[in-house]
Amino acid sequence: MHDAYEPVPILEKLPLQIDCLATWDDWLLVGTKPGHLLLYRVKKDAGTNRFEVTLEKSNKNFSKKIQQLFVVSQYKILVSLLENNIHVHDLLTFQQITVVSKARGATLFACDLQQSSSGEAKLRMCVAVKRKIQLYYWKDRDFHELQGDVTAPDIPKSMAWCENSICVGFKRDYYLIRMDGRGTVKELFPTGKQLEPLVAPLADGKVAVGQDDLTVVLNEEGVCTQKCALNWTDIPVAMEHQPPYIIAVLPRYVEIRTLEPRLLVQSVELQRPRFITSAGSNVVYVASNHFVWRLVPISIASQIRQLLQDKQFELALQLAKMKDDSDADKRQQIHHIQNLFAFNLYCQKRFDDSMQVFAKLGTDPTHVIGLYPDLLPSDYRKQLHYPNPLPTLSGAELEKAHLALIDYLTQKRSHLVKQLNDSDPFTTSPLMEGTPTIKSRKKLLQIIDTTLLKCYLHTNVALVSPLLRLENNHCHIEESEYVLKKAHKYSELIILYEKKGLHQKALQVLLDQSTKANSPLKGHERTVQYLQRLGVENLGMIFEFSPWVLKICVPAVAAGKESGELGEYRNKLLSFLEVSSSYEPERLISDFPFDGLLEERALLLGRMGKHEQALFIYVHILKDTHMAEDHYHTDTVRAVYLSLLRMYLSPPDVHFLGPIKMELCEPQANLQAALKVLQLHHSKLNTTKAINLLPANTQIREIQVFLESVLEEKAGRKRFDQVLKSLLQAEFLRVQEERIFHQQVKCVITDEKTCRVCKKKIGNRCASCEYLMLLQYSVL
Repeated sequence: MHDAYEPVPILEKLPLQIDCLATWDDWLLVGTKPGHLLLYRVKKDAGTNRFEVTLEKSNKNFSKKIQQLFVVSQYKILVSLLENNIHVHDLLTFQQITVVSKARGATLFACDLQQSSSGEAKLRMCVAVKRKIQLYYWKDRDFHELQGDVTAPDIPKSMAWCENSICVGFKRDYYLIRMDGRGTVKELFPTGKQLEPLVAPLADGKVAVGQDDLTVVLNEEGVCTQKCALNWTDIPVAMEHQPPYIIAVLPRYVEIRTLEPRLLVQSVELQRPRFITSAGSNVVYVASNHFVWRLVPISIASQIRQLLQDKQFELALQLAKMKDDSDADKRQQIHHIQNLFAFNLYCQKRFDDSMQVFAKLGTDPTHVIGLYPDLLPSDYRKQLHYPNPLPTLSGAELEKAHLALIDYLTQKRSHLVKQLNDSDPFTTSPLMEGTPTIKSRKKLLQIIDTTLLKCYLHTNVALVSPLLRLENNHCHIEESEYVLKKAHKYSELIILYEKKGLHQKALQVLLDQSTKANSPLKGHERTVQYLQRLGVENLGMIFEFSPWVLKICVPAVAAGKESGELGEYRNKLLSFLEVSSSYEPERLISDFPFDGLLEERALLLGRMGKHEQALFIYVHILKDTHMAEDHYHTDTVRAVYLSLLRMYLSPPDVHFLGPIKMELCEPQANLQAALKVLQLHHSKLNTTKAINLLPANTQIREIQVFLESVLEEKAGRKRFDQVLKSLLQAEFLRVQEERIFHQQVKCVITDEKTCRVCKKKIGNRCASCEYLMLLQYSVL
């Protein structure tokens, strides 16, 4: 709350009871219950809130009963309801001009003064006569009928014009009567529990309608124009609109509120106030039965200062627009208040509303970006100042704030890109006076694009690539490079480098990432695509970065299997080195190159007894374990696999091969490959020696799998041997039984037996038949 008005006594302890008031300029008309009309001149003392009050006229015989007064200063007339009829008097002399004879029995009237585009004033009046509403217009010093009478559902208690409609309050309900020639009547809503309905005209052609302690604003269609009703602390008995305030007379005090924003501004305690009237924007009178006060507005400058302290920026803006300052000063103050308003919206975490206000103001975008953490370079951020400490944002709040900033910066970026080549000077306004601003469109675009990049990384990574691919992308290279690397967005980093022409950096990143297991740039495909986009002017760079691609991209062919003469001669060379013993490998190896013919070198190293070096070539260069297994010509293969296991688990460094000129990475222990050897060739390994080779940090589960495989193989071998033993034993027993069976057969030969060959007596047989005879008998 703040003080918008100061109540100043004008008339005190008036002996006559006041029934109605009217005012214009420096004049105050008071209608009293006995029918006296009092005219006062109220002049303000310069520099103070004191008034000189003079009774200029007192017409004791004005009427027996003064019910209502209305001054039309443009026509210099006074319209009054006297003794239930409408009278018109000259405002200067109080001489009666006319009486509306048809309006006899009137209980209420309401006037509406409209200004045409040509500046001509048009006065309309509606008069309640019992259940009829009569309509008139003022012309040639008299009221004429505007259209036929409108029949009302009840006797009107309160009326006010609303553009081309009249809002009427009856005892129980409010109605809207349209001035469409037919007098269409529309029922609105009940009046509530209050004794008297209340309808008050507003300055913008609408009406305020009371329902108990609530007030709603209606347009000429009878539609409520405010989201929420005004809520008074008591039931108003009278109301006056003094933009941006609505002043309501309550039974014990005067209450001042605003419609937008809905605020209670001030409560002024007065002794039983009943009436209120105004003339223009700065003349408001409130009266009780015997007192009259003038509500003197507090200076707008003072009100604005108080409102800014209370952070009521919307109301402060409305007042700033009403000041009488020069246009330049007014614009400057309005701009300052709007900046404070936008900043306060941000602090209230109404980010979208805040960004919309900043966008309309033309505030330097860097000052808006500075509201957010970690978006501006620290050196520049330290130069920015804000009215109050900034709120701490995190989580969902920070994401919501970033999304609002993205919309704001996208709009600003679009505007700046269109003006990029303009020769007009470029200026932005600071959020706080004295804070430096960006003078260059290109520099500002660079900050905006870099900030958008950071915001996208926080909210929607999918938008990073489209931003970087823009032809007019102005992202700051070093800053963008830092945030992309920090976020591990290497694909997007490649796009940045390519668009900025930094091909060397892009290709180096592709090379570095090509061997990373979880990298989206793993492999050579992206490098090939990048190299294909480079023109002749980058031929040197193509030659620099293509060899590694070529080496890993060729479908590898075994030595001696190459097509053409190369395969033929190389196959002969391999056969010669493997079979012949007519050469000295120590002398021959010096003739072999260091960057090729590695299979041949491995054969020579084997001949020289340098089996570990040969195995190193097979395992870490050629990556061919089958060749490594076939390398050794020993009585047992256990040594081969044990050496192979050692080569995987404890590889020597690359210098182990001597001066081989290959682009080799330092060999790394490969536990998984070693475990695979254990799994596939456990039967060919010495179990104890193999376990001793495993590093101490090997998982127990992995050793357990190996041992289970060994034990399972041993158990299987044992079962096989047992079965074989049983089978052999059974075969042995069968043969023994057969031998015994055949040994039981005997043949007795005497001299009387006849030889089956020569048919002679055995005793006389020839020597040549004796052997055959034995065979025959043995068969029998």
